[in-house]
Amino acid sequence: MVIANPIYDVVFKFLMQDERTAKFFIGTLLEETIEQVTVKPQEYIYTDQLAGLAVFRLDFIATIKTQTGELKKVLVEIQKAKNSFDLMRFRNYLGEQYKKEDEIDGQKISLPIVTIYLLGFNLSEIETPVLKVNRQYIDLINHQVIERKSDFIEKLTHNCFVVQLGRIQGKVQTKLDKLLSIFEQNYFVETNTVKEYNYLIDNEDIKRMVDNLHYAGTEPKEKKKIEDEKEAWRTFDALTGGIKEKAEKLQKQLEEKIKALEDKDKALEVKDQALEVKEKIIEDKDKVIEELKRRLGQK
Repeated sequence: MVIANPIYDVVFKFLMQDERTAKFFIGTLLEETIEQVTVKPQEYIYTDQLAGLAVFRLDFIATIKTQTGELKKVLVEIQKAKNSFDLMRFRNYLGEQYKKEDEIDGQKISLPIVTIYLLGFNLSEIETPVLKVNRQYIDLINHQVIERKSDFIEKLTHNCFVVQLGRIQGKVQTKLDKLLSIFEQNYFVETNTVKEYNYLIDNEDIKRMVDNLHYAGTEPKEKKKIEDEKEAWRTFDALTGGIKEKAEKLQKQLEEKIKALEDKDKALEVKDQALEVKEKIIEDKDKVIEELKRRLGQK
């Protein structure tokens, strides 16, 4: 079956608008049963003043309630390329979310945060397609793990989940495998926007996701949204490529100058130390001469 590639913002937004799919996606990754979910895609336009180009971006916030009654705020970020713009943008965005109060049943509270990163590039140090970065409370006096959680600490720190899309390779055994198979970056039929999904579907949630992605990948209006997003980023990359290259060159030159200054400072430091040693030798020599004169005078 032909489906749209879900790593495009417009497709992922379309997918996560379905509450059942949002519960399945978040619950499967977090390994928790989600009783309630409210997805709030945050749409905005990023404008590059130098290039004179506006690029559509989405950030996804889901307020969830687990089976145990715990409330959390889940941030989902799709990063197709490894560049400093996306990294710094999301760090700033994450900081804003920590500052922002959430409203639950008319009351303003601060919710614990969980982050999910869908990466379109591979981390060379990590080979697994999906990674959980999980905090632990450790008693440094007894070096034991503390199982109880503190509401104060939970709201100041967070767990995160990292999915390396390029490392997903055709396993469909577990529920997590089946979810990841939808995001596999293989079997494309139209550049990298539409692909074939030919795995056996024996899960109702997977079937629902595949059906929705099939619609997004075949309905002309939805397909055009994907192409528009792709073209916007292609144009952005083309227009900013020269700027990025110049910035990297200037950064390299700056690093070389800093290193040269550091080497010069080290050389001056060594010279100063040598002068101190020389002065100490002269001082000791003068003391020896004075001592010899004193002794000779006594004789």
